[in-house]
Amino acid sequence: MNMAVDAQEAESPIVYVVDDDQSIRESLEDLLASIGLRAKTFASPKDFSRSEKPDAPSCLVLDVRMPGVSGLEFQQELTSAGMRMPIIFITAHGDVPMSVRAMKAGAIDFLTKPFREQDLVDAIQICLSRDLARRRMERVTTELQRRYASLSDGEREVMKLAVSGLLNKQIAAQLQLSEVTIKARRGQVMRKMRAESFAELVRFYHRIVGSDTDLVELS
Repeated sequence: MNMAVDAQEAESPIVYVVDDDQSIRESLEDLLASIGLRAKTFASPKDFSRSEKPDAPSCLVLDVRMPGVSGLEFQQELTSAGMRMPIIFITAHGDVPMSVRAMKAGAIDFLTKPFREQDLVDAIQICLSRDLARRRMERVTTELQRRYASLSDGEREVMKLAVSGLLNKQIAAQLQLSEVTIKARRGQVMRKMRAESFAELVRFYHRIVGSDTDLVELS
């Protein structure tokens, strides 16, 4: 039941475990090793925060009740810091309000000890799949933004008007340029954005401006 990893990922997935109970940390590390997943365990949120985190798909298995900062408080700290790592909560003292709070704040699952190992494995696989998809989407967006930055101001203007549905002659009239110039700029836009069709260019544009959350396949 190994987690499949995208060939472009520099690192294999990592599951971080933060729990003040050493026996829990050791048992989870053994469980993850048995299904081919790397694990890094920590006794406290502070230890986790201080650790080096490789650039790899990951998720966090987090105990709710620990000395000092609780798991729920630490979840808020991570969110405020902009860390988007998926979180699975585990606890021996959970209740419905606590689980609702955790899930509303973005947790993927909330498991009460003792939980079935398979339930945790399933939740971890969901987390890693989501994090891998998020990372792919961020790579796509970064690459599209790089291509978009290579366009001149005039080319960006033509691209915006073209994807809005205007014809070349309409764009030419609006920008007070010749239709030949508009055709040339559209050709440059297609080349620099590496779009194989106008429909693909439209998808690229909406991805850049943030109105399209679908994953775009880049050539």
